[in-house]
Parts: sequence; C-alpha cells; structure tokens
Amino acid sequence: MKRITVLALIMMALSTLTLAVDTGAREIDPVVSTEWLAGNLSKDRLVVVDIRKLEEYKAGHIPGAINVFYNIWAPGRGDMKNELPLDDDLADVLVSNGIDTDSLVVIAGITDSGADKVNTTRVALTLIYAGVPNVAVLDGGYNKWKAENRAMTTDTVSREESEYEGDFNTGILIGKDELLKKIGKAVIVDVREPDFYTGEKKLEFVARAGHLKGAVNLPTISKVFREDGTYSDMAELSALAKKTLGDDTGREIVVYCDSGRVASAWWYLLREVVGYSDVKLFDGSAEDWAKDESFPMEK
Repeated sequence: MKRITVLALIMMALSTLTLAVDTGAREIDPVVSTEWLAGNLSKDRLVVVDIRKLEEYKAGHIPGAINVFYNIWAPGRGDMKNELPLDDDLADVLVSNGIDTDSLVVIAGITDSGADKVNTTRVALTLIYAGVPNVAVLDGGYNKWKAENRAMTTDTVSREESEYEGDFNTGILIGKDELLKKIGKAVIVDVREPDFYTGEKKLEFVARAGHLKGAVNLPTISKVFREDGTYSDMAELSALAKKTLGDDTGREIVVYCDSGRVASAWWYLLREVVGYSDVKLFDGSAEDWAKDESFPMEK
C-alpha cells in the first residue's frame, strides 16, 4: 500500500476546505421563481426588496416586501447615469432597511421595458459590491407574480436597522483608464444589441457610435429574456456565453453597455450562473468611454 505523504494530506484538506467554501457561499439561487418565493416568504433572514416606485408599492406588493426604489441603488454621479452610490451612502441604505451580510435578498421589479428587466440585476450588483453574497432576482418580476394571482398586500413594511459592516468588493468594477490597458488582454464584452455594437445606431447621450476596440458582442435584451420578461433557459445562456467568450472561466472579463445598467444582466449571469470567476463591470460604459476622443472605438 502506498504511503500518503504529508503534502498529499495537506492538498486533500485544502481541496475539502475549498469545496466547503464554494458550496456554502450561496444559500439562495441567483434567479428564483415566483413559486419558490411564494413558498419561502417566511424563510429566516429573507428580505424581499421591491424596487418599484413608491406609489406602485403602495398599490400592492408581495407580503413582507420593503420598498427601496431603483434610483437609490444606482443614483448616478455628476452627469453619469446609473453610477453606484457613495460607499457611506450605500451602507446607510442597508442599515436603515435591515439588510446585513447574512441576509437572503430577493429583488423584485417589473418587466415592462428592457430597462425594467435589467434593473433587478443592477441592484443585485450593488448589493454584491456591498458584500452581501446571497442575492437573487425574481424571475418574471411583479408582472409574473400578479399574472399568477399570488398574494399581495398594501401594508407598508419597515425593518429594524441592521448592524451591517460589510467589505466592499471594489474589484468587480473597472474604470476607463484601467480598461484602456486591458485591451488585447481581457475579454471585453459589449452587451448591447448588434446594431449598437456595429455603430449603426447610438443613444443620444453616447458621443460616438461603435464599440470599444477589440470588444465582442453578447446581446442582452434579445438573448437573456423571453418576451414575457422571464429569463431564457439558463443552460442555453451558459452555452451562448461559452461559445462567445470561451471555456476558460478564470479569464478576466469586462462587460459594458451604454450606461452600466443593461450590462449588469450579463455581469450577474456570467458570475453567478455560468461560473466565470473574474467578471468586471465598466460602470461608465460607452457613455464615459466615447466622450474621450483618445479612447479607441471601432465600427
């Protein structure tokens, strides 16, 4: 019988520890169904966050849900849209709404427009940035919840303040100066629709048409969502991602869109569902990049 060396024992222990950490990191699926949420509303540490406007929340919401409007999570800075709140302001939002690093947070919004569909993942990104790992988005949102005639209430919900002391995950974001140095090294992913990627179209607030030099295209609205606002099949999305980005799940990936909102959907799916370990969001996106003529773009 072969001897088991001390080194082998150490490696086995490390492998077991890694497995324990990996499997224990998430206590809630990244995307949860209305059926799951309906059956888990009394689950310990669960916090349902309604990101609709206050008047919509007051007209009827999921029992137990609190209301924290989308713009609080992505208020923008200066003339930039959808930028994160300042760290201190974000910490205050979590404390005042009873959200802690061990909370199980489900984000619920609407799916009326393309922007509405990705608002939940943008909020998820903000929470993960703030060190809250167990975040989920509600598949189909309130549109699906209401269509299924599930329980609603008009009771306003508030929570006791938390003792949140999270560590901010600054590494999930990247600025344009750093990204400029990554061209040709990282996989840069333009998640806009093809006609925006090619430069046939652009939004008014984006100074130049086209995509960042070397970027590949992985569309969001037409690929990630079905017409009813629910997510496409996760296995199909994973296959599409790996076909476009490759099988190396450890390679650095940077996603961007026009303002940092739409890109949150693929950022979230690539990181939390597909399993890429180093996915960054260029928060300023094309809005920030295109206004500087010295930053290369292609059509």
